[in-house]
Amino acid sequence: MQKHFIIATTMIAMMGLGSCTHRHHYQSYEDYPCKRGSLREVKYAPNETQFTLWSPNADSVTLQIYDNMRSEVPVEVHTMSVRHDGTWEIVVRGDLIGKGYTFLVREADSPYPLHETPGIFATAVGVNGRRAAIYPDSPIEGTKTKTKTKTNTKTAEPVIIYEMHYRDMTAHASAGVKHPGKFLAFTEHGTVSPEGLATGIDHLKELGVTHVQLLPSYDYGSIDEAHLVDNRYNWGYDPVNYNVPEGSYSTNPYDPACRVQEFKQMIQALHEAGIKVVMDVVYNHTYDVAESNFTQTVPGYFYRTREDGSLGNASGCGNETASEREMMRRFMVESVCYWATEYGIDGFRFDLMAIHDIETMKAIRAALDKINPTILTYGEGWAAETPLTPVDIQPIKANVHQMPRIGAFSDELRDGLRGSCWNDKDEGFLSGKAGCEQSIRFGVVGAIAHPGVDMTKVNYSQKPWAKQPTQMIAYASCHDDMMLTDRLRSCVRPKRGKVISDEELMRLDMLAQTIVMTSQGIPFIWNGEEIMRDKKGVHNSFCSPDAVNAIDWSLKAKNKALFDYYCGLIAMRKAHPAFWMGKADLVRKNVTFLDTPDCVVAYRIQGEAVKDSWKDIIVVVNANRHDVRFTLPTTNNYTAVLKDGEINLNGLGEVQGEVTVAAQRALILIKQ
Repeated sequence: MQKHFIIATTMIAMMGLGSCTHRHHYQSYEDYPCKRGSLREVKYAPNETQFTLWSPNADSVTLQIYDNMRSEVPVEVHTMSVRHDGTWEIVVRGDLIGKGYTFLVREADSPYPLHETPGIFATAVGVNGRRAAIYPDSPIEGTKTKTKTKTNTKTAEPVIIYEMHYRDMTAHASAGVKHPGKFLAFTEHGTVSPEGLATGIDHLKELGVTHVQLLPSYDYGSIDEAHLVDNRYNWGYDPVNYNVPEGSYSTNPYDPACRVQEFKQMIQALHEAGIKVVMDVVYNHTYDVAESNFTQTVPGYFYRTREDGSLGNASGCGNETASEREMMRRFMVESVCYWATEYGIDGFRFDLMAIHDIETMKAIRAALDKINPTILTYGEGWAAETPLTPVDIQPIKANVHQMPRIGAFSDELRDGLRGSCWNDKDEGFLSGKAGCEQSIRFGVVGAIAHPGVDMTKVNYSQKPWAKQPTQMIAYASCHDDMMLTDRLRSCVRPKRGKVISDEELMRLDMLAQTIVMTSQGIPFIWNGEEIMRDKKGVHNSFCSPDAVNAIDWSLKAKNKALFDYYCGLIAMRKAHPAFWMGKADLVRKNVTFLDTPDCVVAYRIQGEAVKDSWKDIIVVVNANRHDVRFTLPTTNNYTAVLKDGEINLNGLGEVQGEVTVAAQRALILIKQ
């Protein structure tokens, strides 16, 4: 998107970020030369360290080296020289490992001529990320680049994602961990609740999920790492240094090596437990604009502005980044590749993905494929406000079909299950509301075109948006909305004016997850759903205290039947590829919907097509508060494997002809 330089930067000068009148011969940001080679700014060797900084607008750049991360005065100051590509560089002799550094960027004609920055690609920082540190790369064991293999749209293995926050999972005393709220909490084995049930990493392993999705783990701005005694909480959607782990989750935020090493220890522990790791990444905006490393390094370039010079705000956080500009696109691509190679990250969830552009997302996918084609990429197919880009280049849900092997969350299924996210009282399928059945069907097939789905009756989308079912994330709740339990308490009308019972909540939780886990998309769980956690009704708990967010692990013993049900669903899905066929054509041919009354959805899966031992599967979900009679599509004998809240893959008895599906329950029948 072309922006005339004088307009775009008038706003920046007014904000005190520097005048834009002295910009050499550049008339627009698109005229800026692009850095050759990697965007990494430090290349360490024991005998010398090379520093580079891309800042084509600068009149001079000075490198300041500090003896340690707490020194107030630099021990060395070096004037850097500039190349034709706008990159400033210098080689400093000697072994600088562990020393700190910043760059001073000067613009002579600016009323605010001097900017101090650790650069845009720091990989180790001290407290609060204001000063970078010099450390060599050291990829964790087992994360070396893997040989690229032939890929197709079929998922090579089942994927079950578990979203979690470090403090939610481990801050409560009942978690029984030595390092509550820290990376190291997920390296501890043998942690148990007071009732003796597994917590932390052992809980995840027991549950059987294949991936954890970590809420933002990079260095973010809303927590003062120098005052952790204040015990403040935040989700972390306020980036400062994109390529460094967050210090508040380490045991010593002042030590640049500590946060790096402890984050790697956690990744290694999860991998050894058979669990892959997805990072929640927030390239769409920064914590602020005036003090951001982007602005301090290259004022204005990395942000979108309106014609009047004001900042875009598609993030709802005061700014939006400009992924369509070459160096922002390259930054995003190189950043995810760094996390994948240096830390062994197995997937990326893109916050407000629609703020970016399709070409950038495809470039990310292509770059990750060269590292490891099994790395997951998916995100939110929407923005908080309208982005300052044409709709046809936005990675919104409607454009997901243009981005092979990049997925998006299905709010059609989520809100079809429990009602609109914008109205806590709105009812959905789980409330026994008729008319939601087609939205549920759409989620079951993975948001693809399917003859059994009437798109005119699907909420939010009038056309299928996924080319392949693995592009759809199926879920009932996530971090930035009510917990499923809270939402059901809010929208399900209790019988005879009574408060909805825990027993009914558990039945509906089971019903929701049965649909999610038998969807052809990728199932996703928010941490605590499996033990009926709540957040005291708080809708947006991004900065609420631990009293709201921390999981009380006594719930696991109280709601053990629900936890066991989740374990059974996950084990069933992992064992049977009929639930994750991976290809749209297979789903269209082998998943059919059966006629049902209101508030009931039934589907038949022909597992033989994917060599499943379950050759014929029937799933029936009944959201009514009364039992329903259901006639089987054939006269064959079927074996029940899920019935009345119990799962047994070896069978719960045989049925034939007409069956009864209990109120607010699911039934799964198989024929081998």
